[in-house]
Amino acid sequence: MLRQVLHPRCAPWSNLGPRPAGEAALTRSYALIVGFFRAVVRAFFKEIEVVGLEHIPEGQGGILVSWHPNGMVDPGLILTHFPQVVVFGARHGLFRVPMLGLLMRAVGSVPIYRAMDLKSLSAEERSRRNVEALDALAERVVDGHYSCLFPEGDSHDSSYVTELKTGAARFYYRARVLSAGNKPPVIIPVGLHYDAKRAFRSKVLVAFHPPIPIPEHLDVEPVEGESLEDSRDRARALTVEIERSLREVVHATEDWELHHLMHRGRKLVRAERAHRAGVDLGPTDIKERTVGFARIWAGYYAHRDKHPKLILEVLDRAREYDADLRALGLEDFELDRAPKLFSMGLVLLLLVQAALVYLLLPPMVLVGAVINGPTALVVWGGSKIMAKRKKDEATIKLLGGMVAFPTTWVAWGFLAMATHTHMVQLFEGLPNTPVLVGFVFGAMGFVGGALLLRYQRLTRDTYRALRVRLTRRRRRSTIERLRKERRRLCDLLVAMGDGVELPGTVTREGRITFGDE
Repeated sequence: MLRQVLHPRCAPWSNLGPRPAGEAALTRSYALIVGFFRAVVRAFFKEIEVVGLEHIPEGQGGILVSWHPNGMVDPGLILTHFPQVVVFGARHGLFRVPMLGLLMRAVGSVPIYRAMDLKSLSAEERSRRNVEALDALAERVVDGHYSCLFPEGDSHDSSYVTELKTGAARFYYRARVLSAGNKPPVIIPVGLHYDAKRAFRSKVLVAFHPPIPIPEHLDVEPVEGESLEDSRDRARALTVEIERSLREVVHATEDWELHHLMHRGRKLVRAERAHRAGVDLGPTDIKERTVGFARIWAGYYAHRDKHPKLILEVLDRAREYDADLRALGLEDFELDRAPKLFSMGLVLLLLVQAALVYLLLPPMVLVGAVINGPTALVVWGGSKIMAKRKKDEATIKLLGGMVAFPTTWVAWGFLAMATHTHMVQLFEGLPNTPVLVGFVFGAMGFVGGALLLRYQRLTRDTYRALRVRLTRRRRRSTIERLRKERRRLCDLLVAMGDGVELPGTVTREGRITFGDE
């Protein structure tokens, strides 16, 4: 599900005036490649939401800075969902990778020569190549484009922003020098929020935030002849500002346990508010989950140092509450749902659902499993073997699946055509339609694979519904205790937000929205 992709005013090159000679070809190849990758990421993710496009200023270039939790998937999402041309700087070794290097050149990427990758060259030669690479990127920004940098320098699996390199700050000041009195570039932080970053068909939010306000003492254009130490000090100071901004936009936590507890706090507050309002809010989308998490995050960090005992108490109680819910296999909102076990309407609904799930869909699901199963195992196993770190698994799955699954469907189509041709020779009464048979088998591979994904979720949801109904009747006292604890924790968490500037707005029903939506 894609909520928003392009801002109406931001088609590539729309604000940049006449295109220089040779750029028309790049425009065509860029649009073609980006369109292709947009289709790929739509297939890989179940839901993609994009917010904050209104923060992109018109008529000037800039630098996108993002944390880097998910390998090549991170730049892929930014490339396909930013409304203007994005020029990437990439490690020069990637340009030697078959196909990948070709695609990177097609979208105008610039090779970056890192010192660690050029140990055989002299320090002077490494410095010269780095300056040339930075100038090539900076000139594109001066022309009104955007460049995307990942200041951490490498992708990672941490729940927080790792230490930033000064390259983004040095690049910013180089672009200011080349801008020669024109509007200086802006620095826009990007938040990438994944439901499950290594999982196929997960959800993701891409958030473009307002440009980073540059402090007055750093909002300067470097002067010719300044000392190297002054230049480095200024770059380090701007890097601190960029790091502070990125930590805020990604809602960094000390570890994944705390990250999980904040999500539990977000869910219990939502469920309790809905219960008090007497409404059923239904499932959340990733946009609401992200802003809800941000509110808990802001309250926690505002009180962490001021009221450490209170924070420890809330965390301990949240851990106990979370453990009890997981032991019961329930979610926060399910504490308030008491389905009528003997309703005739419910019985008929369950019979229809059972007939669909257990009689009609299994043949198509079986076909989908037979056709796609071996390929899925190869892609999954390949990602485990080839990924040096876990954060690379999603990248390998995405790129591998992009080639492997369509190839599988085509191969099955040709196999069906050959088999049908042979069968026609053996049995004269069969219609001679090998192309139709091949097309049907290829389509069955695609449709069966899609149904297989949905079928797994449908069976889980059905099982959970039955389990919840049975659990509630057996353990009424436990459910009531958890309701009371949810109410107390909700009051504590809401109180933590008093006097704190929280993102988003809480509606009368208890739903959280961005700003004044």
